[in-house]
Amino acid sequence: MRSRIVFFPLALVLVSAALPAQVPDNLVLDGVPPLPSALPAEVGRYLEFRTAGIQDWHPHRREMLVTTRFAEAAQLHVVAAPGRARRQLTFLPEPVSGGSYDPQAGAFLVFSQDTGGGEFYQLYRYDFADGRVTLLTDGQSRNIGPRWSPSGQWLAYTSTRRNGRDTDIYVMNPRPAATGAGLPADRLLVEVAGGGWSVLDWSPDETQLLIREYLSVNESRLYLCEVRTGVLHRITPESAEKVAWSGGLFARDAKSLFVTTDLGAEFRQLGRFDLATRRFTPLTTAWRGDVEAFDLSPDGRQLAFIVNEDGASGLYLLDARSGKPRRPPRLPLGVISGLKWHRNSRDLGFTLSSARSPADAWSLDTRTGKIERWTESESGGLNPEQFVVPERVRVSSFDGLEISGFLYRPDPRRFPGPRPVLVNIHGGPESQARPVFQARHNYWMSELGVAVLYPNARGSSGYGKTFLTLDNGFQREDSVRDIGAFLDWIARDPGLDASRVAVIGASYGGYMTLACLVHYGDRLRCGVDMVGISNFLTFLQHTQAYRRDLRRAEYGDERDPAMAEFLARISPANQAARITLPLFVAQGLNDPRVPASESEQMVRAIRAHGGQVWYLLAKDEGHGFRKKRNVDHLFYRTVQFVQEHLLP
Repeated sequence: MRSRIVFFPLALVLVSAALPAQVPDNLVLDGVPPLPSALPAEVGRYLEFRTAGIQDWHPHRREMLVTTRFAEAAQLHVVAAPGRARRQLTFLPEPVSGGSYDPQAGAFLVFSQDTGGGEFYQLYRYDFADGRVTLLTDGQSRNIGPRWSPSGQWLAYTSTRRNGRDTDIYVMNPRPAATGAGLPADRLLVEVAGGGWSVLDWSPDETQLLIREYLSVNESRLYLCEVRTGVLHRITPESAEKVAWSGGLFARDAKSLFVTTDLGAEFRQLGRFDLATRRFTPLTTAWRGDVEAFDLSPDGRQLAFIVNEDGASGLYLLDARSGKPRRPPRLPLGVISGLKWHRNSRDLGFTLSSARSPADAWSLDTRTGKIERWTESESGGLNPEQFVVPERVRVSSFDGLEISGFLYRPDPRRFPGPRPVLVNIHGGPESQARPVFQARHNYWMSELGVAVLYPNARGSSGYGKTFLTLDNGFQREDSVRDIGAFLDWIARDPGLDASRVAVIGASYGGYMTLACLVHYGDRLRCGVDMVGISNFLTFLQHTQAYRRDLRRAEYGDERDPAMAEFLARISPANQAARITLPLFVAQGLNDPRVPASESEQMVRAIRAHGGQVWYLLAKDEGHGFRKKRNVDHLFYRTVQFVQEHLLP
């Protein structure tokens, strides 16, 4: 639910500060007062930052493919060496979500893109010879997760093309002149039931695919699929408990897989899964925390993996044969993603974000230990060393459960006395607030003296599988009570002002914002709900069909009368009379996850009971805002709302 691709050019600081006071034509504002003319100039510097993330290595050169943004939307760029200028490849009106080189010669790349935030992603080919972009999929369905075969001849991916609901497995030859070898250029390999299927890897001989069926954050299964026949064989064992499996890669000898799982453990461990015995042997028992991602070097000798260490990331290396750990690299404290080995099995690429550094592309020379920063993203001319580093907060909730979060506290030398607080609740709900670059949100701490608290209530990832399930089904409002425990903690901190607290959140965090306004209206000043769930029953009815069952696994199955009654009772739209504080609602019209109808019915319900609500609708966005002009204007309006209702 969160995008890491938000980038803004330093050269536009003065220009953009003068323009956004005019409302873009694609935005609809209802009940929102005029924007103060001075506000864009005051906020402008904090919007002109950039980030970058690795997508792939060139197969034959030490050259990196990254995503970054110089204008309105994130695009693909090539970086020839660490610190070199970024050369833009794609110039498209919509953001490019990711890309990978043709593994044979690097003569073309395949990338993914949707339209208007609708998440019906299409696959495209970009040819280096002439810069031509060619649509590879049908232009209508949702096509995701392309995986190259070892030879680079084939791409396997999933698509809802058949019925708009089930994510079937397809195989294509994306080359300009696709030829036979027994397979057509693009074919349906196997029909499946459900929207949680994905392709993880090809076997070294290209006869099998490793497939994952995702049922919920706590339950998934692995299958082998015969490429010639499309026959599926489940390989993970039946279990009385729910078990999560993910991240599978074939070992070089094809006799085993490297996977992560929480089988018999509280955290997800990386290990080897023997295909003959169906036995899993963990390799990372020395680490306490989820192994979030890993990659196997092309020569099959090294495993690189990321461990979630109480919100921050640890990057580690293992000998893939012996399981013996290697000395870890020394990296800045932050959050790491996008692990990608170069074909030389020596250079390891990744993306790193920290409180004082935007996300950037880095690499590790695994022979020498040398760390190199390939991109150095700008921060709008601001000194990143002055940005606030968060402190970890631990709180005992209503039932004694320890919950935690990150607090960004303004400098007391500049802002003495108790500070107002913005409680920013993450989505998911199985996401996690982490110490990443705060981008525009640095404006709260650095200019307004507002403290920002990012809580990780029960149901957040990163704290073990038991913690992850504590908000499921009929326990949904226990996570809301966790926010009450954070409010109690704020009241005990002499540096924070418990009389000036606001709550903000997006997606599931939007629901949490609305629920907090229902239950803690006497302890808050206002709330900001972005693309939030207002009624679980209508949400489950109208969310896209391919994800409906996945959401039932988290929130509860509304087809059960008892669950339907519970979900209706706790839904904020049905308790709108209890929301008496000012509310700001923002929504993307094309949202496939939380449809715009969720925000619209919430706005109507609030106003029907005499409440005050601002409403902003973006006609060219989906689940969250990605285009620069929209993101900028949303932030202007959020600052305006907070200044009016929290700061006085």
